[in-house]
Order: sequence, then C-alpha cells, then structure tokens
Amino acid sequence: MKKRILTGDRPTGRLHLGHYVGSLVNRVRLQDEYDMYIMIADVQALTDNFETPEKVRSNVKELLLDYLSVGIDPERVTIFVQSLIPEIAELTVFFSNLVTVAQLQRNPTVKQEIADKGHIFKNGNVTFGFLGYPVSQSADILFCKAELVPVGEDQLPMIEQAREIAKRFNRLYGEVFPEPEAMLGDVARLMGLDGRKMSKSFNNAIYLSDSTEEVEKKIMAAKTDDKEGITFDMKARPEISNLIRYYQIATGKEVEEIEKEFAGETSFKVFKEALAKALNEFLDPIRQKRDTFAKNEGLLDKVLRNGSARAKEAAEDTMAEVRRAMKIDY
Repeated sequence: MKKRILTGDRPTGRLHLGHYVGSLVNRVRLQDEYDMYIMIADVQALTDNFETPEKVRSNVKELLLDYLSVGIDPERVTIFVQSLIPEIAELTVFFSNLVTVAQLQRNPTVKQEIADKGHIFKNGNVTFGFLGYPVSQSADILFCKAELVPVGEDQLPMIEQAREIAKRFNRLYGEVFPEPEAMLGDVARLMGLDGRKMSKSFNNAIYLSDSTEEVEKKIMAAKTDDKEGITFDMKARPEISNLIRYYQIATGKEVEEIEKEFAGETSFKVFKEALAKALNEFLDPIRQKRDTFAKNEGLLDKVLRNGSARAKEAAEDTMAEVRRAMKIDY
C-alpha cells in the first residue's frame, strides 16, 4: 500500500510563489507515489481569525482554485475541508488530555507564532484555541493515520508533538496510530519583495493569480541594493539574489546561466523588466487554468464534497478504533 501524506493550507488568502516552490510543486510530483490528503484548514485558520470568519469562508474556494490550477488532481488526491470532518474535533478533545499546558507554552513554533501575531493577542492574552493548536494539528495528521507530513524546518516541533501524542496514546490504550515523520523539502524559504519572508500577512508576495499588470508593478517596485551588477550572493546581496531566484523559478535556468545572461548589465530596471516578463510567461498557464475552473462552480462544489466524504470515511474508521481502545464504544 502507498504511504499516506497529510498536508494543507489555511484559507486566509491566495497562494503565492513561495507556496509553489515550497509545497505545491512537490504535491503535484508526489500525487502518484503516495496516498495524499490535502486539508483546507478552516478551523485552524479561525484560531487567529475568529473575529473575521467571513475572510476564512471566502478563501476556501480560492485555495481550491490554486490547487487545481497548478495540477493537483482531485481524482488522485483527497482534498477536504477541515470543518466538515467533526471527528477531527472529537480527536482533538481526546488528545488534549495527553499534553500539558507547559509543553504547549514551550513549543518553539507556538512561541514564534504568538510573537508574530502580537497585534492579535495583546498583553499576552493568548486564547485557549491558539495555544492548543498543536493538539488540533496532531488530530489533523492522525485522524487519517498519515505517516508523512511535508513541512519546513520551522514546523518540526509540531511534528514532534504529534509523534509524542501518538506514542502516549498507543502506550496508554493500545496501538492505533503511526508515529508520523516530517518530510523536509530541499527548497530554501523564498523571501518577499521587501526582503522579509514571503507572506500573505506582509503583503509582499507574487500570487499565482496575480494579473500581468500586478506582477509588473510589484517587480518594478521590488527592493534591490546600491551595488552594481546582477550577481547572486544571499549573504552580501540578499535582495537582488532573491530576485534572481524568482528568475530561476520562472525559467528553470541555473544561477550561473542567469548571471551570464546579465553579465555587464548595470541597470536593475532592465533585469526587472526581463524578470516580470519571465514570471508572467510562467504564470500564464496557471492563470488560464484557474479562470477555467473558476467558471465551473458545480465542479468546485463536487471536488470539496467528494474529497470531504472520503476524508470523513477515513475519520470514522479511525474514531471507531479510538473509542474501542479508550473503552467508550458504548
């Protein structure tokens, strides 16, 4: 049997070039090799968007459109909406008994997220839901008995938490869950147009659905430096090096080829114009597919309905085992 992968995204905005190189391209590549579950994590998104639920709801189908437009096939992949699987919430409750508050407060990923979202949690008033989201995330992974979870290095503490919960559950109640492993990609994190990490919340991204004009405007305004030449050096010249990485993604060329192509060029404007053109050529097929899918609302509903039904079936099977193991299968 194929190994099972669980991955997904929070529906808080459209996906960008960083998502593409960091996860989407790998999902397309792996969808034949693994039994892949992709979760649209609307419940998790509400942990820090609970006051604006309409933002989460409106982005569920936007996320699905991004998936379909890059080549993720719902016939080969189970795409589902987290809130449509109530068993995940039930499993979260059971798992919450297996983790201490101190463990959650020490979690490096949680600590960093709290720091990043200080504007939401003022004066340290972190909600129970946000502090406990590693428990919920463990239930996301284990409800379908996923064995592999593609993540970046910053998410490794979350996978370790899921492994600890699986181990403790199995030790207390009997073998039910696998101990999931992280699947680390080899792509360095893509920086945004302003030199910070590319992020929806920083508004510094090239989105897969950006128009030709939006891409051109963003690239021409992108941060560079005061040195001459188009050369790659992430330590000494991070901004122009990052734009060279964009060019590399768009064209498939190696860094050395790009440096040779622009050897002797002293104008950032010339390079940026070439970069915008290359990015638009790269994004055109994605945009065209997105537009086609967007016109077929019935298909989008069917994909979410069928995928969520498959995920719920897996969840029901797992929870039957869980209740039996915990002696609550009345």
